[in-house]
Amino acid sequence: MLLISLRPNTSMNKSTKKRRQIRGRFNPLNDLFFYKIMGEKGDEVQLLGFLNAVLGRSGKKQLTSITILEDKTLTPEVIGDKTSVLDVRAVLRDKTKVNIEVQVRNQHNMDRRSLFYCGREYIKGIKEGQNYHELPNVIAINIVDFEFLPAGKYHTCFHLREDEEKDITLTEALEIHFLDMVKYRRQARKERLDDPLSRWMVWLNQKSPPELLAEVKKMDSAIQTADERLVYLSGDDKAIDEYERRQMALFDYNSEINYARTEGRAEGRAEGRAEGLAQGMEKSTLEIARKMKTMGEPADKIQTITGLPVATIEKL
Repeated sequence: MLLISLRPNTSMNKSTKKRRQIRGRFNPLNDLFFYKIMGEKGDEVQLLGFLNAVLGRSGKKQLTSITILEDKTLTPEVIGDKTSVLDVRAVLRDKTKVNIEVQVRNQHNMDRRSLFYCGREYIKGIKEGQNYHELPNVIAINIVDFEFLPAGKYHTCFHLREDEEKDITLTEALEIHFLDMVKYRRQARKERLDDPLSRWMVWLNQKSPPELLAEVKKMDSAIQTADERLVYLSGDDKAIDEYERRQMALFDYNSEINYARTEGRAEGRAEGRAEGLAQGMEKSTLEIARKMKTMGEPADKIQTITGLPVATIEKL
C-alpha cells in the first residue's frame, strides 16, 4: 500500500510573492529542490511516475511501490557545501537500487562519476559472508543540462553487452540512463505528449511555456503532484533562501573549476614554451660542440665554451 503524506500549503507573504514575480518559475533542476520534490518521504507518487516514464514501464510492468532512502540532513552547511551531492536514492520492490543525480554544469567527469555512484550502491548491497547472487541490480539516472554524448536523442541507456552480438547481455545488474536537457530543448517541438517521458521533460525544463505545462499536468497526475510540491517550495521563504544558497554554491564551485582549468592550460602552454626553448638551446649547444670537435678543438676547451660533459662531447 502506498502512503502519501500531504504537505499543507501556506499563503505567501508579500516579499515572497515579489521574489517569485521577479524570478519566474523556479528551476526543478536545482538539485536541492529536485531532492525535496523527489527524494524525501512523501514524494513516492511523483518519483514512481518519473521512474516509470524513464524506464518505460507501463501496464503490468509498471512500478507500483518504492522505498525512498532518505538519509540526508539538509543543514545550511550541507546546502552551502560546493561538493555535497544531493542525489535521490530509492529501492524498488525487487530490491533494485535507484540513484538519480542532477548535474547542470559540465565538469567533464560524468561518465566515471556515474560509474562511481553505481559501484557505491552495488557494493553496499552485500555484507561479508553473503552470496554474490544477493547483490541487487542498480539503476542510475543522470539528468544533465549540457551536451554529454554524441548520440542524437536526448534519452540514452547503457547496459553491459557484448560488443558485436548486442543481444548477448553479460548481466542486468547495471543500467545507466542519461537525460540530456540541451538535446531535449533542441527537439522539444517534435515531441509527442502521449509519451510519458516527454511530459516529464516538459516539466523539468524551466523555460517550458505555461500553456504546455498546464497541459502535461492535466494529462499526468504524478506531474501535477510534483508541480504542486515545486509551487509549495517556491512560496516558502526558507526554501527560497536555501535554493539561492545552493545556486550560489554550485556557481562558485563551477567558477573555481573553470578557473583552475584555464590556469592549468595557461601553465601548460608556458611550460611547453619553456621546454621547447630549452630543447632548442640544447640542440644549438650540441651543434656548436659538434662543429668545434670537427675543427679539432680539444674536449676541455669545448666543455669550457658549451658547458657540456666531456663524456657527451666524446660521443659526438
